[in-house]
Amino acid sequence: MKTARFLLAKGFTLVELLIVIALIGVLAVAVLAAINPLEQLNRARDTGMESDASQLLAAIDRYYASHEEFPWVTVDREAGGNTIINDSAIGFINAQVESIGICGADCADNDGVLLTNLELKSEFRNRKFVTTIAETEMLYIGKEDGASSSVYACWIPTSMAKRDKATKTLAITDDIADPADFDDTVCDPKADDITWLATDVSCFYCIPQ
Repeated sequence: MKTARFLLAKGFTLVELLIVIALIGVLAVAVLAAINPLEQLNRARDTGMESDASQLLAAIDRYYASHEEFPWVTVDREAGGNTIINDSAIGFINAQVESIGICGADCADNDGVLLTNLELKSEFRNRKFVTTIAETEMLYIGKEDGASSSVYACWIPTSMAKRDKATKTLAITDDIADPADFDDTVCDPKADDITWLATDVSCFYCIPQ
């Protein structure tokens, strides 16, 4: 009886404690791997970009319906140009450029035609893709020939979920009159970050799909 009481009072041995700690560590690693906090952050970033891109495309469509021309046609005409028409192929250029309609001539201080015409709220100019100086954080807008051609919004995705669906590469240009077409490139969603974060070689996720 005394021996049994002694064994119960003795508790765990050091080896048993180490085994339990090791098992808890393995379970913790498995849970973290399943959750993948970095991937969750990247998904949140891409979801935000997709939401902003959708709002911007909708604003461009509304502006076209109201004014019978795209924002870049208005900006070109107001600047004394007459070379850009609704049928013109545009971009792909980043959304900070005045012709897209978010920013005025000076993006830091002036609203573009989409904001002054109330197609977007002024707070939209504070979005990260508008204020950033990093090309990999920007949103790019483009359209092929023809007024009825879809306007696309594209960005470099960081989440694996969006990388899996990024099947096109784009040659980004700063000249709105120098169109950049989609390139049919097979993208590797598991490519290293250097490849994915270089705008001249990276695969882009675009909407509409």
